[in-house]
Amino acid sequence: IDREVIGAMRHCTVIGIGSVGVDMVDLEAATEAGIVVTNVPDVFIEEVADYALMLLLSVSRLTPLMQSLAREGRWYEARPILSRVPRVMGQTLGLYAFGNVARCTARRAKAFGMQVIAHDPYVSELEMSALGVEPVSFGELLERSDFLSIHAPHNAETEHVINAAALSRMKRSAVLINTARGPIVDEAALIAALKEGVIAGAGLDVLEQEPPAPDNPLLSMPNVLVTPHVASASTRM
Repeated sequence: IDREVIGAMRHCTVIGIGSVGVDMVDLEAATEAGIVVTNVPDVFIEEVADYALMLLLSVSRLTPLMQSLAREGRWYEARPILSRVPRVMGQTLGLYAFGNVARCTARRAKAFGMQVIAHDPYVSELEMSALGVEPVSFGELLERSDFLSIHAPHNAETEHVINAAALSRMKRSAVLINTARGPIVDEAALIAALKEGVIAGAGLDVLEQEPPAPDNPLLSMPNVLVTPHVASASTRM
């Protein structure tokens, strides 16, 4: 819903979005036209939190590779590969933003024995601490996370916040999880980081361009799991 569409709506007073994100609306144009934009901040939060953990577990346990080995009859090659992979328990999950989905994700991660840290300048440290989550700076989030899960809205502040400089501060063993919005991650920088071993892998339900071009390298990387923006989908829709 861009400026052109908004300009053609002569009698519109409200644009209601049935999701958490409102980045599909030109908010500046809507504001200029006197149109209120609403969203549903508590919709499908449990589903997306489930999905974030699914991506985390699937990438960390090399599920796509394990499935391929099973299908190809390479049964006995699998265990030696996974024997070099650390268990999830005791590792650190970092949350970029600490809204509703991130809080649900934190509860799930704790059930797996993970340590949880978070960065969100709009949530008080006391509020995070009360939920058993350690508040950290953005730099510390990047440097300490074994898994970095993105839960921020897409706006001017978060556009490409996960860029080459940010990725270079992460552990070489780290995995990036994104169930929020694709443009929060600089996709070209992520592809380069994955190819060069700057980080170990990624689980992505969202991309900068959706659907992606068929030759997008992320679709064929063995250390990347890409799904078609379905984290919120369930029978509740």
